[in-house]
Amino acid sequence: MRFASPLYLLLLVPLAGLLWLELRKRRGAVVFPDTSFFAAHPGRGAWYKRIALTLSFSALMLMVLALARPQRGRVHEETEARGVDIMLCLDVSETMSFPDFSPDRLSAAKQRAKEFIDRRPGDRFGLVVFANGSMVQCPLTGDRALLGAIIDRLAVGTIDPRATAVGMGLASAVNRIKDSKNKDKVIILLTDGLNNAGEIDPLTAAQVARAYGIKVYCIGVGTTGPTTVMVNTLFGPQPQQVRLDLDMKTLDEVAASTGGQSFLATDAEGLRVIYGEIDGMEPTKYRVNRHTVYAERARLFLAPAGLLFLLSLLFSAVIMRKLP
Repeated sequence: MRFASPLYLLLLVPLAGLLWLELRKRRGAVVFPDTSFFAAHPGRGAWYKRIALTLSFSALMLMVLALARPQRGRVHEETEARGVDIMLCLDVSETMSFPDFSPDRLSAAKQRAKEFIDRRPGDRFGLVVFANGSMVQCPLTGDRALLGAIIDRLAVGTIDPRATAVGMGLASAVNRIKDSKNKDKVIILLTDGLNNAGEIDPLTAAQVARAYGIKVYCIGVGTTGPTTVMVNTLFGPQPQQVRLDLDMKTLDEVAASTGGQSFLATDAEGLRVIYGEIDGMEPTKYRVNRHTVYAERARLFLAPAGLLFLLSLLFSAVIMRKLP
């Protein structure tokens, strides 16, 4: 409980003083030769007056308390989630169709990315794909249905799949997220190859990312040894051993230079675990706003004040047989 206008409470001091003076005031004396009549009929006028005065002054004091605007506060808490802005940078070159992941590298990457997005409702996501060049598929958005539909449509061949421009893909992602007002900006780059196309080196793109305070997580996908793929020949599809050209050294340097981390996924389950680790490294931040809302409580004093004042009038008019 608080009083919004506490200065009015000072009025209680003179009111208390007046009540005290009234209660101590003595009437003038009249001399009677014989007081036996009064002894047989004791008077109650003084007590009645004290009761009437007490009722009236109590009503006035309650009115003063109401005038001071008593208020009762209630604390409200609002929890605000401050998410992270995340650009997914996904390789769609032809090697992403290799079946060493179930059912293939790109399908596994798409599924794990969608699961990651669903676990982070407070974040905004965007999507860049790259192969022989790069292309923005979706700017930063909170529309998960839209982004999920875009990811579902991705396929090897979305852009020319005959090369892997890792630097161009990273540069495009940096360009799309750098102007975000969010303090927490992240790029998750996923590739199964090495940079063999484009005009921008991955380390150069990483320097730009670091300048804008963007953290880059790099995920290399693929087995560490030769991979068996089906190759179309004159005799139909034939299995062929293909060695992985994944440049983990460059991915390590890109991640380290921006404060991120690099990972190697050799199967779909490993990719799920990696996204789980990144999820834990970039927690959604929460801010609790507390404010107190005050409600007026003057009526709690006005109601009894009116009742006491009415009792005072009735007491004076009926019991003391006089009008105020």
